[in-house]
Amino acid sequence: MKQRVIAYVQQFLDSLQNERRLSVNTLKAYARDLAQLRGYCEKNELIDWRELDHEHIRRFLAVRHAEGLAARSLQRELSACRKFFDYLIKVGEAPFNPTKGIRAPKAAKALPHVLDVDQMSVLLDAPTKNDLDVRDLAMWELLYSSGLRVSELTGLNMFDVDIAAGTVRVEAGKGNKARLLPLGRKAADAILTWLELRSSLVKNHEQALFLGRTGQRLSTRNVQLRLERWRKQQGLQEHVSPHMLRHSFASHMLESSRDLRAVQELLGHSDISTTQVYTHLDFQHLASVYDDAHPRAKRKKR
Repeated sequence: MKQRVIAYVQQFLDSLQNERRLSVNTLKAYARDLAQLRGYCEKNELIDWRELDHEHIRRFLAVRHAEGLAARSLQRELSACRKFFDYLIKVGEAPFNPTKGIRAPKAAKALPHVLDVDQMSVLLDAPTKNDLDVRDLAMWELLYSSGLRVSELTGLNMFDVDIAAGTVRVEAGKGNKARLLPLGRKAADAILTWLELRSSLVKNHEQALFLGRTGQRLSTRNVQLRLERWRKQQGLQEHVSPHMLRHSFASHMLESSRDLRAVQELLGHSDISTTQVYTHLDFQHLASVYDDAHPRAKRKKR
């Protein structure tokens, strides 16, 4: 494809960043998805976006499916292509949107993996052995206390946490939306303990709440690796990710409060249907209790 034609992809990404303030990770995902479409065009000797029609998009999805792409990823790629062609129409570089009317295969809804309360206790009641353990425990407590995404955790600055008020402010959540969250007592205590040690690590007036050995802000990958290390030390068999702590927060909150709307606000979900997946987890728990407790519900053993 000609460089002029390829340049429209970057212009599209720039418009998303400037107008919708999407996160860096979301923009990277759009770039990867559109790179796949460009690769398809080049293999099929299509030199301009205008040459793509409905049949080309169907073939593109079929090729990606044959390559082993899951239904959810196909949906994401189709969505990226749809938005890109909407942009091309807007700037006068495409006469129509070839993705209109085309649907990717439906993905089966996978329930999020969560830790139960006992597993969370094993994870959070473990003793700390050094300064970095103290920092790590503060991170795990905060993830579970306030339901943060790992990117939100690593993005926190010192002034975002108000111990006295019992709040933590997320300035740039998903979709660049800010929200104010409650901070639990255990998380507040763990953060206070970490703050007593933080000053010995900080470099160059770094404002990040959580620092690495170099005195700089932690990356999300650092947090993931530290949690996996922590999980092994506590003897938990199942892999644990930072997002599982967020899932566990949501599931346990919903199980106790039955307030779906409140949990939606705490998680920062724009659509309540995203939060409703946790009601299925709650029902599974209730169904299990019912099967074990009701005298006429117990199933026959084969």
